[in-house]
Amino acid sequence: MTGIRLTAPAPGWAIEADVVVVGSGVAGLTAALRCAASGLSTVVVTKARLDDGSTRWAQGGIAAALGEGDTPEQHLDDTLVAGAGLCDEEAVRTLVTEGPDAVRRLIATGARFDTDPASGEIELTREGGHHRRRIAHAGGDATGAEISRALVDAVRDQGLRAIENALVLDLLTDTEGRTAGITLHVMGEGQHDGVGAVHAPTVVLATGGMGQVFSATTNPAVSTGDGVALALRAGAEVSDLEFVQFHPTVLFLGRDSEGQQPLVSEAVRGEGAYLVDADGIRFMAGQHELAELAPRDIVAKGIMRRMQEQGAEHMYLDARHFGAEMWENRFPTILAACRAHGIDPVTEPIPVAPAAHYASGGVRTDLHGRTTVPGLYACGEVACTGVHGANRLASNSLLEGLVFAERIAADIASRADARAGAPQEAAGDTVPLLAPEERHEVQRIMTHGAGVIRTAASLDGAADALEALSLNAAHDADGPKAAEPGVESWEATNLLLVSRVLVAAARERAETRGCHWREDRPDRDDADWRRHITVRLTPDRGLVPRRTASEAFPPVTPIAPREPQP
Repeated sequence: MTGIRLTAPAPGWAIEADVVVVGSGVAGLTAALRCAASGLSTVVVTKARLDDGSTRWAQGGIAAALGEGDTPEQHLDDTLVAGAGLCDEEAVRTLVTEGPDAVRRLIATGARFDTDPASGEIELTREGGHHRRRIAHAGGDATGAEISRALVDAVRDQGLRAIENALVLDLLTDTEGRTAGITLHVMGEGQHDGVGAVHAPTVVLATGGMGQVFSATTNPAVSTGDGVALALRAGAEVSDLEFVQFHPTVLFLGRDSEGQQPLVSEAVRGEGAYLVDADGIRFMAGQHELAELAPRDIVAKGIMRRMQEQGAEHMYLDARHFGAEMWENRFPTILAACRAHGIDPVTEPIPVAPAAHYASGGVRTDLHGRTTVPGLYACGEVACTGVHGANRLASNSLLEGLVFAERIAADIASRADARAGAPQEAAGDTVPLLAPEERHEVQRIMTHGAGVIRTAASLDGAADALEALSLNAAHDADGPKAAEPGVESWEATNLLLVSRVLVAAARERAETRGCHWREDRPDRDDADWRRHITVRLTPDRGLVPRRTASEAFPPVTPIAPREPQP
């Protein structure tokens, strides 16, 4: 245990539960529903409203071997290829074999996928890296929103207790180092206000991603890496954080555009759209057997190279041949987003450029979602199960959240007699808070130093700049310039921590692999680097990166309790 926590007021209220799930996307709500079905007292904590998680923004769909002629083995092969040699094959096999039935259970929960009018069978499409049509979608391009609706309705129908508009702060542990709950801050007025606690022997992190470490991202504003930061402060191990997937086709809104950017789903390319430059030339043909449907890291690199060659700020996605009817019926959400920004895909190509999209790494877990901290689980984007390796295959994210949430709930139910001791009194080091206005500086540093294209020099510069922000915050901590505890300063502090870890791992990996592109180390090096980089936070807030012995994930070994202070 590190004994490190955010600077925050002591909890002013507390509630009790068997399980607390932090997050309300597909992973969090599935875990909560399954835990409650096992008779466990379950509380859901979510940063915004129940239906405001990252899941609702997922356009493309959910991948599973549901179609005629498709098999889990074929899905496994495509996932392993996309993962560039770093997938944990056992984890992938678990995903693809349990996935189809997990999707059927999701349908039984109430999710309605698009079906063929004649046969009534689920319509399936293709996306990048898939050799088969195996992507189930809903509302044309609103799959995430439909899955979120179904799960939120189920949670409300079953009367699960939910604490909305609540930012999780830190993990509570007992004297043996076991999970004993969380501290959190509830925003606004309601039954609980301010800093409080949920006491529970089991915590499931399902907090989503950390895309807000970059200036431009497809992630919502709430994706500030809170779960990864909490886990690091609790002493958990994170893995593969250098592998941030930049989605190739994000609507280009201008060089200085910041925050959440509109995504143009990979499914648009799956239905036959082409990537072209300003002269209308298709540049992905010949670069990969699947051309525009190559894995995302390859397409993003292809776009960036063409942009560099031509000194351009973006490329184009041309789907004018779809016609108005197909756009309106198959991709209504994307059509509306483009038109809202003055672009009509029916009559003109769409300007696109890569932007931060998905964290392939996260808090390291085993196949049951267990982290290195006893009683702490993680699933969804916050977790690193080994499924994605160095680059996530399109539409595997919703499936991973679904499958591993069910596995977590089953494991928790099998250990339902586990009880934690009383939470320890707050002790140890508190993290100096970063001023809210420094959030943009973190994003600027990360975008320029650790974005799509990286070099040793850019990463060294980013590391130095982030360290300077940390030192300045520590210097100001005891003076009049100290940042006040609050949601904005806590988020900025979390972003700084996960940025430091991402850069530390990226500096360590001296090769190009998957979505980690080192311009100064352009080749993949299996002899030295077909292995994972794990990072832990030390009690003095230092970072300890470690290279695993092979591509196989080592067993999740619980950490030792922190020695009591004399």
